[in-house]
Amino acid sequence: MTERKSFLLRVDPSLLESLQRWADDDLRSLNGQIEFLLRKALVDAKRFKPKDDTGESKR
Repeated sequence: MTERKSFLLRVDPSLLESLQRWADDDLRSLNGQIEFLLRKALVDAKRFKPKDDTGESKR
């Protein structure tokens, strides 16, 4: 399993509430939803290359 690091994130309560509703709609945990959105934003900005099942970066 991939190692995970934790960190403190301070956000506006209304933002957190909206993220929680979205996570519930997508059947994800709040943490999973935030990670999903951050990863998507990085990929869209071409600042992160997702890895395939073998652990290799996709081109």
